[in-house]
Amino acid sequence: DMSDYLWFEGIPFPTVEYEKEIIEEIRNKFVIRDEDTVILTYPKSGTNWLIEIVCLIQTKGGPNWIQSVPIWDRSPWLESQGTYPLLINKEGPRLITCHLPFHIFPKSFFSSKAKITYVIRNPRDVLVSGYFFWSKTKLVKIPSLTTYFEWFIKVNVAFGSWFEHTCAWLSMRKRDNLLLLSYEDIKKDTKSTIKKICDFLGKKLEPDELDMVLKYSSFQAMKENKMSNYSLITEDMAPHGLDLLRKGTTGDWKNHFTVAQAEAFDKVFQEKMAGFPPGLFPWE
Repeated sequence: DMSDYLWFEGIPFPTVEYEKEIIEEIRNKFVIRDEDTVILTYPKSGTNWLIEIVCLIQTKGGPNWIQSVPIWDRSPWLESQGTYPLLINKEGPRLITCHLPFHIFPKSFFSSKAKITYVIRNPRDVLVSGYFFWSKTKLVKIPSLTTYFEWFIKVNVAFGSWFEHTCAWLSMRKRDNLLLLSYEDIKKDTKSTIKKICDFLGKKLEPDELDMVLKYSSFQAMKENKMSNYSLITEDMAPHGLDLLRKGTTGDWKNHFTVAQAEAFDKVFQEKMAGFPPGLFPWE
């Protein structure tokens, strides 16, 4: 049901948390500072996992901050009306979380030295994860996985097309201030990925500090941390709760796609992502 959305520049946003004026202001007036770090993803690609890792890198593995401050206060969402004001008033270097497509991102970024970490994930898993998220939260009405599958590959789902979002941001991958990561690599070799993020952010961790980051950013640790598992979200904001940590696995789409869907998806993927070296997508 596309009436659950607010449309801006061809992109649908769920009406619950988003306002046209704010999105417009973010693009045209929000000033990204050189010392800012942006965690950028298409929804359901491991956003909260990356926030947790980056927060723990900042505290050298010490869990106090992540266990005492809600995740959306540590790294506020840029485009969400509830958290946008937090960012405007924040002094010093900021951690910023964002799902915005390239063409709606703050223009000020393109002349700044701010760092962006962009995480991609197998879009098949993104699709399945998105379906369960929206079905459970009921923030957007979704009849069935079959319908959502059609929307995902043909029309638009929240935050627009995965293919367009990913293609546009991947075009920035050669820039020094963008680090491209994949959910699959973070999952397969979390330690190496943490080291990669440290190098990118100019942070140095001792081996025991690295182990602490690893320990406290595990799926289980996050699921148990009430500051990170969204259990603090009040009923008026999400009457059905926000279950953001469902499985934390890769390849779950195989349990949900039919053979025909898998073939249809492959075809669309080949078509839309033809311009990129296949090595960019570890799941292919």
